Amino acid sequence: MLTLDPAASHLLVIDFQARLMPAIPDGPALVRNARRLITAARRLQVPISYTEQNPRGLGATLPDLAPQPGETVLAKMTFDACRSDAVARHLDDGREIVVTGCEAHVCVLQTVLGLLDAGRRVQVVADAIGSRMALNRDTALTRMERHGAGIVTTEMVIFEWLGTADHPDFREIVALIK
Repeated sequence: MLTLDPAASHLLVIDFQARLMPAIPDGPALVRNARRLITAARRLQVPISYTEQNPRGLGATLPDLAPQPGETVLAKMTFDACRSDAVARHLDDGREIVVTGCEAHVCVLQTVLGLLDAGRRVQVVADAIGSRMALNRDTALTRMERHGAGIVTTEMVIFEWLGTADHPDFREIVALIK
């Protein structure tokens, strides 16, 4: 199946951390889109996992995106989250990984390449990833796509997860993007 299925998806929120976000241009817009994805995933019962790069140095996940009970936060020191045994084991559920996070050219890129190298299907949400410099973000998106990641937007993910205007949660979820 080429479209995203919520029953076969896993949302990975990479390093939206307190000390990192002030340096990211368009940070508030990225956080809004990540929040939309998280809210839709919760409503549609898509598993959500969070990574935090060096949380002692960069702080925890932003309060606006705070994990809820049952959602896993995985601390890491590696840029490629897949190089952390705990993260690799946790994401080994066979689901397609939908990725949002920062920084696009470091932890997002290396994690996506690690997932692809492990044979996973990955969709990178272009309007929900950021870097301190636009060139780094754009180059990372190009490289991820060249290696097999799908490049999608927040609205694409949400509408594919819904699948139909007859979905019982359609009105509530579509309200997220209006």
